[in-house]
Amino acid sequence: MDTEDKEQSRDFIRDIIDDDLKTGKYEGRVHTRFPPEPNGYLHIGHGKAICLNFGIAEQYGGLCNLRFDDTNPTREGEEYVQSIIEDIKWLGFDWEDRLYFASDYFDQMYEYAVQLVKDGKAYVDDLNAEEISEHRGTLTSPGKNSPYRDRPVEENLNLLEKMKAGEFGDGEKVLRARIDMAHPNMNMRDPVMYRILHAAHHRTGDKWCIYPMYDWAHGLEDSIEKITHSICSLEFENHRPLYDWFLDELGVYHPQQIEFARLNLSYTIMSKRKLIRLVEEGDVSGWDDPRMPTISGIRRRGYSPESIRSFCRRIGVAKFNSTISLELLEHCVRQDLNKTSLRFMGVLRPLKVVIDNYPEGQVEELDAVNNPEDPDAGTRKVPFSKVLYIEREDFMEDPPKKFYRLSPGREVRLRYAYFVTCTDVVKDENGEVIEVHCTYDPATRGGDSPDGRKVKSTLHWVSAERALDAEVRLYDKLFTVEDPLGQKDADFRDFLNPDSLEILKSCKAEPAAGNLKPFDRIQFERIGYFCVDPDSAEEKPVFNRAVGLRDTWARIQKQQKKKK
Repeated sequence: MDTEDKEQSRDFIRDIIDDDLKTGKYEGRVHTRFPPEPNGYLHIGHGKAICLNFGIAEQYGGLCNLRFDDTNPTREGEEYVQSIIEDIKWLGFDWEDRLYFASDYFDQMYEYAVQLVKDGKAYVDDLNAEEISEHRGTLTSPGKNSPYRDRPVEENLNLLEKMKAGEFGDGEKVLRARIDMAHPNMNMRDPVMYRILHAAHHRTGDKWCIYPMYDWAHGLEDSIEKITHSICSLEFENHRPLYDWFLDELGVYHPQQIEFARLNLSYTIMSKRKLIRLVEEGDVSGWDDPRMPTISGIRRRGYSPESIRSFCRRIGVAKFNSTISLELLEHCVRQDLNKTSLRFMGVLRPLKVVIDNYPEGQVEELDAVNNPEDPDAGTRKVPFSKVLYIEREDFMEDPPKKFYRLSPGREVRLRYAYFVTCTDVVKDENGEVIEVHCTYDPATRGGDSPDGRKVKSTLHWVSAERALDAEVRLYDKLFTVEDPLGQKDADFRDFLNPDSLEILKSCKAEPAAGNLKPFDRIQFERIGYFCVDPDSAEEKPVFNRAVGLRDTWARIQKQQKKKK
């Protein structure tokens, strides 16, 4: 492993776990969980939480559960469950036989609620959502007690049973915890535990018409599963006293909740609600659009699971929120793909080249290196013929001083092939060059000159006779500003990048690229790293650009070192 990519040896969460192991807390067990809500697709921020929870369990020889917090049937579904399972497996983690759902515990949660009612710690309230909000108070003023707060225990038990039996309409009544309406923590001001929802659940069907609120269910799930370290993102820190209160009042097993800063990435949004807007309003093609920060999106774009895990190790675990540079993520992707991706030659904007002195009808098979970073990757054959394609930007008829690529009278090297010299051009009626004529030196086969002469440029190319037609999708940042959500008096969609996708339909690739399968990751030499898209047809593959060859993050690091 690269020295700059070594796993963080220390962070405050691991310090807590180390101390717990020393003192024998939880009998020396380490048991974590990843608890997604199945109401959307996972994004790279969830990827950080996945790597943290499963990584800690692996590091300490412990266990990690996958548990779905499926407490809201109106927003959740099996589609999201399956996508989350696929994403976690793709990242390389395994929960073995420990797949759980909040809905597995609905009966037990209800019994716990009955216990709190019997203890005078919960009551049925007739106030509607707006009235409850009005009674709640503000950060600087206390709330007001509900007029139904002091109902007798028996009446509360009777009403709760009727709620469960479906005798009331949606929103007609709720079950609330009886804590303190003047508590400085707003979460402790008699929070709602159950609401009425006459909606079918994706697992329990119509069995229930009351559903637990997230704050009521979350701590209980950890308790039931005997989780030792309940690792949550920082926004749950103010909810911890409420989780503690529930568990203490019930007298049940009590995990330890630890909060960490969630991942914020420049030029990206991590709000699930806002990602849903992008999908529903047609700004992207779907949850797996390669511009999306979803796990399914970055997989389709060509990011590797190894690069995501490396990125999560690099950024570490912090207690305070910050924004990570997108360039660092791309750097990690580049580092991994450079080591693992096979090389191919592809031409995105083809310009026809005719080698006038090359034998008509002849096709040579030249040796090309599959990956210079991996000697075991071997070589492949690429066909060379009289008519080729090169990149249009690799030729200029009237070049500036430091342009070293092909131009009239100049000699360049064709990768793995020969030295060629431009002798003439053909233009269309608009004066645009549509064809370049060259001569080649047969003695330079393989790319070296016997007389030792040097050339200043090496170009990639594709044989026109054997070229594979391809579509290439060039993806860029989805937003034009680093913080789309932090712009005053503006909607985040105002900053969508109109150039985030460019589709090139007339690209050419060497024939070996036709043997690739969807999601295979490659490098087109001198261009960047690409992934085969599932839209590919047998006769015309589609390639998504994962990341270019230029490493902005490495340049930033060099500049920072120079300043020091």
